[in-house]
Amino acid sequence: MRAAPSLPTIDEITTELATYGITHVGVAPATKMIRARQALDDRQQSGHSDTMSFTWRNPERSTTPEMSVDGAQSMIVAALPYLSDDTEGPTGRRAHIARYARTDHYSILREGLHAVARQIRAAGEKAVAFADDNALVDREAAYRAGLGWFGKNANLLIPGAGSYFVLGSVITTARYSESEPVPDGCGSCTRCLDGCPTGAIVAPGVVDARRCLAWLLQKAGTFPHDMRVALGDRIYGCDECQEVCPPTVRLGRRTMSTASPQLGEWVDPLEMLSMTDNELLEKFGVWYIAERDPRWLRRNAVIVIGNTADHTDTEAVGILEKIAQGDDVVLAEHAQWAIDEINGRATEVPL
Repeated sequence: MRAAPSLPTIDEITTELATYGITHVGVAPATKMIRARQALDDRQQSGHSDTMSFTWRNPERSTTPEMSVDGAQSMIVAALPYLSDDTEGPTGRRAHIARYARTDHYSILREGLHAVARQIRAAGEKAVAFADDNALVDREAAYRAGLGWFGKNANLLIPGAGSYFVLGSVITTARYSESEPVPDGCGSCTRCLDGCPTGAIVAPGVVDARRCLAWLLQKAGTFPHDMRVALGDRIYGCDECQEVCPPTVRLGRRTMSTASPQLGEWVDPLEMLSMTDNELLEKFGVWYIAERDPRWLRRNAVIVIGNTADHTDTEAVGILEKIAQGDDVVLAEHAQWAIDEINGRATEVPL
């Protein structure tokens, strides 16, 4: 009878994950995440989590690794870079896609984590991979694994690399030596707080989802009136608090993503309005779309057109007028707002 393979060392795991483009690996204890649980409770009680579910859906589970893997001892935490080059955008109506949303980076990360989990299971231990999952607070796991520190924008900042990373873990009954924590690297800097277009970072490390454009673009329903102009040309996601972060700006390009983008940096929002439900879901299905309902993508596109189109763009104005007269009350209201914005800019008197 052939003996089971030996348990892979952390060095062997790091080498394996590197073949997937994963650049940072650490180990955290699989004990309760008491600090994260308190933070989740505080955000819920203050209303800062808005209607988000995700790790808020079951805070006890998402902060207790042993509830996901019975007898868990260690969490092997990994970070995959996703920074990609930006190009100068087109003029006129345009919609910008945040860097993390241009391809499914998590599929690559999961593939690497699943490979490691299989190796650990082959050695006789339990091991389950988690990435972008309700079951685990990824950033807290990464912090405890010594990958980085919590920036004032609530992102995990990796020394010498910044914050353009997706995070995931393998929770296992195998015991590995824990990594050393990383000290705070933000100091007195407040550029992310000052640079957020809606003031969503209400305190260092605290983001009010009710003001966060990235969340509002994902949320179902009416887009808040007082946030529409601030949305600018964003169609999905917002990179602003990372774009102004000195460590991320200065160091991030050392870890460029090797993933092939499924989507470009820019998309024509008017083209989105001409697409069928199936076409929208097929092209943008990599995104989280509330209720998997494409009308929220159309809502976002309408606002972007209102912010970027010129009154001489008769095609855009004509489409908006048609939507404003349509049966979808929510889209009609946003379309009328967009028309009013476009017309308002046309009557502005230059200084």
